[in-house]
Amino acid sequence: MSGRHAKPGSKSLTASALLTVVTAMSLVALSAPPAAAAAGCTSTADCLSKLTLAEKAGQMTQAAHNYVMRNKSDISAYAIGSLLSGGGGGPGGAAGGTAAEWADMYDDYQRQALTNRLGIPLLYGVDAVHGHGNVRGATIFPHNIGLGASRDADLVRRAQQVTRTEVLGTGIDWTFAPAVSVPRDDRWGRTYEGFGETPAIVGPLGAASVQGFQGAAISPDSVVATAKHYVADGGTAWGTGSSGYQIDQGDARISEAELRAIHLPPYRDAIAAGVGSIMVSYSSWNGLKMHQHSYLINDVLKGELGYQGLVLSDWAGVKQLPGASYAEQVRKAINAGIDMIMVPDDYKTNISSIVDEVNAGRISMARIDDAVGRILDLKFALDLFDRPFTDRSHTSLVGSQAHRDVAREAVRKSLVLLKNDGALPLSRTGGQKIVVGGKTADNLGHQLGGWSITWQGGSGDTTTGTTFWEAIQKATAGTNVQLQHVGTRTKRPFSGDVGIWVGGETPYAEGQGDSSTLALGGDDLAHLTDICARTTVCVAILVSGRPLVINEALGTADAFVAAWLPGTEGDGITDVLFGDHDFSGTLPVTWPASVAQEPINDGDGQTPLFPLGHGLTYT
Repeated sequence: MSGRHAKPGSKSLTASALLTVVTAMSLVALSAPPAAAAAGCTSTADCLSKLTLAEKAGQMTQAAHNYVMRNKSDISAYAIGSLLSGGGGGPGGAAGGTAAEWADMYDDYQRQALTNRLGIPLLYGVDAVHGHGNVRGATIFPHNIGLGASRDADLVRRAQQVTRTEVLGTGIDWTFAPAVSVPRDDRWGRTYEGFGETPAIVGPLGAASVQGFQGAAISPDSVVATAKHYVADGGTAWGTGSSGYQIDQGDARISEAELRAIHLPPYRDAIAAGVGSIMVSYSSWNGLKMHQHSYLINDVLKGELGYQGLVLSDWAGVKQLPGASYAEQVRKAINAGIDMIMVPDDYKTNISSIVDEVNAGRISMARIDDAVGRILDLKFALDLFDRPFTDRSHTSLVGSQAHRDVAREAVRKSLVLLKNDGALPLSRTGGQKIVVGGKTADNLGHQLGGWSITWQGGSGDTTTGTTFWEAIQKATAGTNVQLQHVGTRTKRPFSGDVGIWVGGETPYAEGQGDSSTLALGGDDLAHLTDICARTTVCVAILVSGRPLVINEALGTADAFVAAWLPGTEGDGITDVLFGDHDFSGTLPVTWPASVAQEPINDGDGQTPLFPLGHGLTYT
């Protein structure tokens, strides 16, 4: 793999050349700036010795790009250390944006950053959580719960290597992935972001993700990985959620022994793999917000675990802390060990608050220098000072067939066969008629789930990919199989030898997916029942971010497949349905018989519908 960023060429200003352009302008917003421009800096220690307090506060600030896009000069004037694009926050907004458009946007912001007094480049973060999902045309993989069903660390590593290349193709150098959450309650709207319900599943796959994003060590070829959300975000109690949610951003009411046994081990694994950043959770542990939890961040993470990387807040997470002012909230977060604050909006107040708290003696300069040193270490490891711009050789690889082939493999290895009464595999011979229906059968957006083009995901052809209906047409092309697609509101008579229903959850992200029922929708169940009544053999394919209560649906269908949220490559499903590949996925979570069993986990004495590790094969 070639270097991640291109060296500034003859048609681009180098970082050192840019230093001479805007000295006066870049210092306008900084308190007590030096009278003359410095000559840049060449190492973390050198930069720390030359940065003013206000510039250091700027380096500790991460702003969302849409809050600075109309005032780009603020990037250099305030020495802002990092920008991010949240879900739907790219150059195309809700429509996404092409890889080339993303690269142009990144380079434009980086050029602006390089005009700060010392020519310090930006870190740029994005939620590439199952592929570079904000980019139109990118390869989108199954969400982590599906990858967890594969139990295949090598596959996960290769999937993240694909994502790394596609992220590099847009210039981005930092992803807020992988989630190493250990979800213990399927009602949580972020269940699908976790690889499974035990650290034995999550830890190795999280470490493989870090290796896929970063390589053996952080280098110019890397995308910095982020283990999140520290810690026990998957262990919160129902009814304790904040921000209007039921369980998301809630309180983990567990002992320290349980926290250490279940939720901390994946962070040990990620640190051993060299993870460059760790994001703190919105959640609390026994009533104390993680964003102010000095014991867990300073003592355990940085002390006991010896973590040397960057600790990042979550989006506006600091504003959730108790305090009479934002300055007090910032003080609590930074003193607790947070190194960079994802503001994301009022970056000026964030910077001035840090400066004021230091000047008042409530945050030490040693704490500031430690934080900024961790930030600069990443920038030097990525060689951003010498290679600040997009390496366009990667850009043409975004969404390539070779990348989609890896995602297709991931889809087929993620599928879990829950039931099979002789209905599968399907045959391509005999002239049978296959009827396909369900709201997700030909809906790419539903197939992708949340964090796809936009934060909450969408419906329809939101990007480039293959729906299940398109996949089965390709899989049966040139055969005498007859296909019929029936919509969810079809009233005309139909019948067939085989019925295939594809349905389940519609996209959601974070707390908007919290569910008190885990119910399969009434329309879904009615349509499945209708298809099964009109066909000889009936197959149900459930597209969801977690187990749902499926008892009635399971009894209706002859075969039942948990497909999770498979991403753009629907061909991976037909690869297995027609027997070209066998099922190999096993449940990464315990499947409840009713929502009343939640939280339900392996070994807790309850009788599930399906246990952790269940998964049938043809053989």
